[in-house]
Amino acid sequence: MKREQVAALYRALRDANPEPRSELEFSTPFELLIAVILSAQATDKSVNIATRRLFPAANTPQAILALGVAGLTPYIRHIGLFNAKAKNVVETCRLLLERHGGAVPPDRDALEALPGVGRKTANVVLNVAFREPTLAVDTHVFRVANRTGLAPGKTPMAVEQKLLQVTPAEFLQHAHHWLILHGRHVCLARTPRCYACIIAPQCAYRPKTKTPSSTA
Repeated sequence: MKREQVAALYRALRDANPEPRSELEFSTPFELLIAVILSAQATDKSVNIATRRLFPAANTPQAILALGVAGLTPYIRHIGLFNAKAKNVVETCRLLLERHGGAVPPDRDALEALPGVGRKTANVVLNVAFREPTLAVDTHVFRVANRTGLAPGKTPMAVEQKLLQVTPAEFLQHAHHWLILHGRHVCLARTPRCYACIIAPQCAYRPKTKTPSSTA
């Protein structure tokens, strides 16, 4: 994709949604961290259902550590991989207290040293909680980047590096959310909604779907 096309693509996404927000519900960096850990291989909707009950009862490392795995599990039982996630969340809380005074560290290496926190989760926390211009590549961002021709790559890391290379600085802060929301609601995996796509003029995908009833 040419530089002018990249800029036009991002301008279209920005014009439609100037201040994009995560669909996860949170009010502090710690709540965001826990929500993103829980969201791995799960929907934001399922995580929000859990955290609406969990956070009023326990929304600090101390409080969740006091719950323990047995106390946390009932809140997240409907989320995929809840057993492993409960253990990771509790251990993360212990390490936050032990290593960081209970605060979420604004540092990639420190974040990735926490159980259940990989590069994607660290990027989300750095971007959303600490306003760093990072790009988290999940399945939606990976699909949009490859399908449109914006940043083709065979691995999430390759796509992330390409996105950082081609995305103009003025769009970096919100690029992750624009792309993930576009992938989640328009550029769907099985049948993209090309007929409703605001970046169709820049997109390299062929053939484009023409109507809601057509198939790709």
